[in-house]
Amino acid sequence: MKVPSFSSARVLIVGDVMLDRYWFGDVERISPEAPVPVIKVGRIEDRTGGAANVARNVASLGAKATLLSVVGDDEAGNSLEALLKNEGVSALLHRDKSISTTVKLRAIARHQQLLRIDFETQPSFEILESVLADFISEIHHADVVILSDYGKGGLGHIEKMIRIAREANKPILVDPKGEDYSRYRGATLITPNRSEFRQVAGSWKSEEELEKKAQNLRKELELDALLVTRSEEGMSLYREAGVLHEGVKAREVYDVSGAGDTVIATFGAMLATGSPFEDSMRMANRAAGIVVGKLGTAVATPQELENQEK
Repeated sequence: MKVPSFSSARVLIVGDVMLDRYWFGDVERISPEAPVPVIKVGRIEDRTGGAANVARNVASLGAKATLLSVVGDDEAGNSLEALLKNEGVSALLHRDKSISTTVKLRAIARHQQLLRIDFETQPSFEILESVLADFISEIHHADVVILSDYGKGGLGHIEKMIRIAREANKPILVDPKGEDYSRYRGATLITPNRSEFRQVAGSWKSEEELEKKAQNLRKELELDALLVTRSEEGMSLYREAGVLHEGVKAREVYDVSGAGDTVIATFGAMLATGSPFEDSMRMANRAAGIVVGKLGTAVATPQELENQEK
């Protein structure tokens, strides 16, 4: 399948952004204070995370990515804004002085994650109201809307956003979080991973049982489609016409963090080019196979997508 040109595709991404901060170093001894390794940090690297990583993935394909979110009025927010600008993302970041920007700090030695520390605060109601106002004005400039829910409070008006997008005839893709999927009712597509889907629908013992659960949830939430990403089992797309399954494309799995961001970003960008669901799923699966072979949150470029097909 040929990779389309994404140059005219416009994607609006809304959701919880975060800064992924990495401390890279070496471990040569155990602390005398407690039985834990001592990491001597040699390099610090910041990367976009959450909805910001979705936007970065959209932009890496060559599509126009507009990101709408909330950050704190702090150093991490400044770093995130600079990273997004460098990645070619048009970022509309609302600064909330009452919160700290969400940061996930990871200590890594010899390509192994030793520790993760999270800093997070939920945004204020007033800021979320201003985000909704921006959403209403920006949606008319988008071909596709992606709502990236990381459960950090940035999508407090998600039901209204879905309704507004539907009224504007814009496809809405949602990366869900938590146990209550009723707030995603009416979306075009949701993209839970296997464990997230199990948390909501319960376990299954066969493909037939999985399909029944997926189709029941799709109908209950009035979705056009439901995409379940299944790690080493690939991914499955459930629609009224039936199920379409794609096997794993990865040659070597190095790091699965951020793979879900890549999947929904690629799927959304493909839809924005006018591609059908089937092609969008196949390209998203191909992109996921690329990023899991890289350390940390990563992106897939059109050239890499072309090369993987060969």
